[in-house]
Formats: sequence, C-alpha cells, structure tokens
Amino acid sequence: MDEKIKKKALRRLNIAKGQIDGLKKMIEKEKYCIDILIQSMAIKQALSGIEDLILENHFRIHAPKQFRNKKEVAIKELLRIYKLAKRK
Repeated sequence: MDEKIKKKALRRLNIAKGQIDGLKKMIEKEKYCIDILIQSMAIKQALSGIEDLILENHFRIHAPKQFRNKKEVAIKELLRIYKLAKRK
C-alpha cells in the first residue's frame, strides 16, 4: 500500500471512530434527531473518503499489474465495485 494513502486512510478511520463514539453517546442521551442524523451523515462522508483513498491505492498499486496480467479479473472487480457504489 502506498504509505501516504495508508497514513491518510488510518487518520480518517480514527476520525470516523471518534464520530461513531459520539453518535452512540448522542443516541444514549436521546439528543435531537436532526443532530443525530447530521452526525450519521458526517460518518458516511468520512467512510466514503476512506473508500476513495483505498480505490486510489488500488488504481496506483494493483490495477496496472492486473490489467497487464489478468485483464478479465480486473474488469470484473471494477464492475463489482461500481455496482456496489451505485446502491448507495
């Protein structure tokens, strides 16, 4: 894994973890529903950012080799990710 991408992804995961802990406390304390939803949406954005980093890493590290050696596997994997992303 690219070291810069790895560092960014781990940092964002730590932030998301803190956000999840905060969300849990908000629910336990029965905070205002809109505030809970806003926090939940912020977590989704944080996870989406992590997904972007991991996909970037894949394109930089793995995809070039796969397209040279296992083109059909690479295409299937990318289509699978694309289809999953459309479900969001």
